[in-house]
Amino acid sequence: MADTAPRTMIRTRERALHAAFGARPSSGTRHPLVAAAMVLPLAALLVVVFGGWDAVVTQASSVGVMLGR
Repeated sequence: MADTAPRTMIRTRERALHAAFGARPSSGTRHPLVAAAMVLPLAALLVVVFGGWDAVVTQASSVGVMLGR
């Protein structure tokens, strides 16, 4: 409870800055396509660096065999 006053002061300052510059505070969510665009290049890099494509193919093959296909 003792820490509420400093946090309130920080939020008040943030709101004043946003109001002064016309910016809206972010709600903490982003569109799923934006999230995908952010993560796919890193995922591709990790696949190439660590040879993940072979692991993905092996896992998919194992799941296919387990499902009887």
